[in-house]
Amino acid sequence: MQKIKIFTDGACRGNPGPGGYGSIIRIQGKDKELRGSAKNTTNNIMELTAAVVALKQLKEPSEVELTSDSQYLVKGMTEWIKGWIRKGWVTASKQPVKNKDIWIELNQLNNTHKITWLWVRGHTGHAENERCDQLANMAIDEMTTRRGV
Repeated sequence: MQKIKIFTDGACRGNPGPGGYGSIIRIQGKDKELRGSAKNTTNNIMELTAAVVALKQLKEPSEVELTSDSQYLVKGMTEWIKGWIRKGWVTASKQPVKNKDIWIELNQLNNTHKITWLWVRGHTGHAENERCDQLANMAIDEMTTRRGV
């Protein structure tokens, strides 16, 4: 099983508003950068999307270390998701889980790969996290320039 490092970040201007994501996939010392955007989204959706898009690039089951500055993503995958599934996709406060479709996709990817979910504090000089933030903001800039948003 190949070992891969993934770094992700999401950004949003307004919440909801125009958003973007950035990801870095590191395989055998080589980096592949990904970015994308959405016209009307939330920061949490972009954080989750960054992870989904990166994980979907992997061609075979892999051992993945995924680093994000999103506690929503990391705690969701390490602490909350099993309870959500057990309770039929409702939260502890009996509310429907937001972004359920993306969580389902993340759970499928989590079952395909052996993923270690790591949290890093954002905007503290972590090189890959800073680069993912740049990629996310570049994607927003490109979209808003193209569409005049």
